[in-house]
Amino acid sequence: MDRMRELIETLNRWAYEYYVLDAPTVSDREYDRLYDELVALENSTGRVEADSPTRRVGGEPIKAFARHRHIARLYSLDKCVTEEQLNAFFNRMGKEVPSPRYTVEYKYDGLTVCLTYRDGKFERATTRGNGAEGEDVTAQCLTIRSFPLSVNYKGVLEVQGEAVIRLSVLAEYNRTAQEQLKNARNAAAGAIRNLDPKVTASRSPEILFYNVNYMSEGELKSQEEHFEFLKENGFKVYPFLRVCDSPSEVISAIEEIEVGRKSIDYLTDGAVIKLDDATVREGIGYTDKFPRWAVAFKFEAEECVTTVKEIRWQVGRTGKLTPLAVVEPVELAGATVQRATLNNFGDLTRKDVKVGSKVLIRRSNEVIPEILGSVEHAEGAKEVSKPETCPFCGTPVRESGANLFCPNKECRPRVVGKIAHFCSKDAMDIEGLSEMTAGQMYDFLGLRGCSELYGYTADDLSKLEGFKDKKISNMLSALEKSKSVPLDRFLFALGIDGVGKVAARDLAKKYGSVQGLFAADREGLIGMDNVGEITADAVLSWLGNAENAAEVENLLAAGVEPVPLAAAERTGAFAGEYVVLTGSLSEFKRSEAQKLIEERGGECQSSVTSKTTLVVAGEAAGSKLEKAQKLGVRIIDEAQFKKML
Repeated sequence: MDRMRELIETLNRWAYEYYVLDAPTVSDREYDRLYDELVALENSTGRVEADSPTRRVGGEPIKAFARHRHIARLYSLDKCVTEEQLNAFFNRMGKEVPSPRYTVEYKYDGLTVCLTYRDGKFERATTRGNGAEGEDVTAQCLTIRSFPLSVNYKGVLEVQGEAVIRLSVLAEYNRTAQEQLKNARNAAAGAIRNLDPKVTASRSPEILFYNVNYMSEGELKSQEEHFEFLKENGFKVYPFLRVCDSPSEVISAIEEIEVGRKSIDYLTDGAVIKLDDATVREGIGYTDKFPRWAVAFKFEAEECVTTVKEIRWQVGRTGKLTPLAVVEPVELAGATVQRATLNNFGDLTRKDVKVGSKVLIRRSNEVIPEILGSVEHAEGAKEVSKPETCPFCGTPVRESGANLFCPNKECRPRVVGKIAHFCSKDAMDIEGLSEMTAGQMYDFLGLRGCSELYGYTADDLSKLEGFKDKKISNMLSALEKSKSVPLDRFLFALGIDGVGKVAARDLAKKYGSVQGLFAADREGLIGMDNVGEITADAVLSWLGNAENAAEVENLLAAGVEPVPLAAAERTGAFAGEYVVLTGSLSEFKRSEAQKLIEERGGECQSSVTSKTTLVVAGEAAGSKLEKAQKLGVRIIDEAQFKKML
């Protein structure tokens, strides 16, 4: 056992030097000799240590990805593409913090993964998923050698990184591959989200780490400390981190990245700017999707010219007709582009797009690129006619403002789009009910409304192609599970115009139940933070529609029971209080204090507004305390806060 331990530590050190430091100290032959000795010892003893390098061999394919809930939520990044938008970010941070300090680092274009460690040992790897939970990709990530199987930190730990494939590795892979991989981002995502770990290993991905998402003990006070912690524990970090004391220094660092990214071996698409101070970050907080204290500056998207071969009309769940251009295949941003979008018929005519036109297209964040405008028209280029009828059901279209709509609510793409939205991850989260499955249900089961889903039997589902006993059982189980859904997700699932996840959550908090929302009036809706006049009118119009009301009744009758948000039901010392935390508390992390307040009926805010009723001020409280004093908001210190708890 002593010899096994010695071999493991030696081999792991050599792997760290090779895969993380890019500075090997021994030959491949010497590594293989010790590796083979370790394998022989493991075979003879029947024991494999948790951090043994032999665990990194790709095993047999798995049947499906299990879901895993992250300990702490993983957020994506808000983005800006102009200096004006970046300056707006600086202005917001300047109002929150006197003399803010920033960090700047590369933004890698790959797949976000989260690794969990417990008692110093690697436990699992997951994708980011929806931020709250992701897919377990442990078997796939175990084939990657650029992260440690054991760390010095002995508590519970989550670290966040980007799975990437080096451009040189991708080129070498494509030299002999039967099926070419054209884009490093898609190649990395496909390698990790592949059910066969051997496919992962064949593409040689690696992980670049940049964030400690959760630690059960201790606290990192800055982005610099995050980087140092990761390096000290053997994680691979890209050696670029600039600490900036002013916006001008941030812009210089971004310019440095824009030049440098053309010569590094990774696919990058921007720079990430963060406030350095972790305590300040806690105070600024998060939106539903993004941290308010960070932003990604995206570099100008790639553009090229191609020819329009055909215009096809698509119909979405609201009935809106959208033109899709089929173009001559062209390489753009590492992918072969064959389609490009336009907003509506007015957009198509304003940009002077014809069949046969040469057009300028841009691919940025979107999967499908956008047409910016025509460059020239080939001889015989044809004007695109405005559709008079729906291309799918033949119903005469209705014109509203700049858009054309199919008014037939039973039109196939409308129904399928509505069902797919209803079943999506952020709505009812009915796993396995994809847009393709919804299409089958429309065609073979006569599906027209969401409530009908809950009436299907095993016999009904058996009529669908590919639905055998196991799949049928899983589908019925997923439908049954979805009946108990948080109220905000149910409201989002209904597909009311203008009601996204944030507005749905606010409506759920304010009205508390489906019946409460149906009793809403315009004045009450407009008084909400995330609901303006247009959205208020859209909500009232939807609620006032007899068919929509009947569908909600049918859903409730089918056994769907939206669960009121827990905060709305709580009572306690902070009931009815809108609370802002500022400064540092000696006995509580900011996140812990926030949780305690919300458990006792309060609602935490990221900044002081006219709505704020209470400020908890810790040590070194800054501008928020000053603003609260000016507004006459009640202020308490940590001792009073503990007394209220």
